[in-house]
Amino acid sequence: MLEPSHNNELPAIPGKRYFTIGEVADLCAVKAHVLRYWEQEFPQLSPVKRRGNRRYYQRADVITIRQIRSLLYEQGYTIGGAKQKLSSHEVKDDTTHYKQLIRQMITELEEVLEVLNAPAK
Repeated sequence: MLEPSHNNELPAIPGKRYFTIGEVADLCAVKAHVLRYWEQEFPQLSPVKRRGNRRYYQRADVITIRQIRSLLYEQGYTIGGAKQKLSSHEVKDDTTHYKQLIRQMITELEEVLEVLNAPAK
């Protein structure tokens, strides 16, 4: 069953190098068990695994997960169809991908602007 998307706007991706599975679940509005399942289905997802088999995702992984989420939940693709679309590199031309990147850059630039406008200590 598809998860309803009450809010199509996902939170901005923080400027960190690595994210835990819980953080990625929150950033992408999916549950952790769904992420683990998608790792098995989509070869593009390969988080770094450290001691205790803990997963650490990078920014590119989060963007890929958001693309997968969009294909499955918003555009109505099946797992097989989403795999095919991702592997054929059509998603790179998808406007939703660019919109996410632009939103992320705007957020990061606003954060830089806040730092620059902060009163000097």
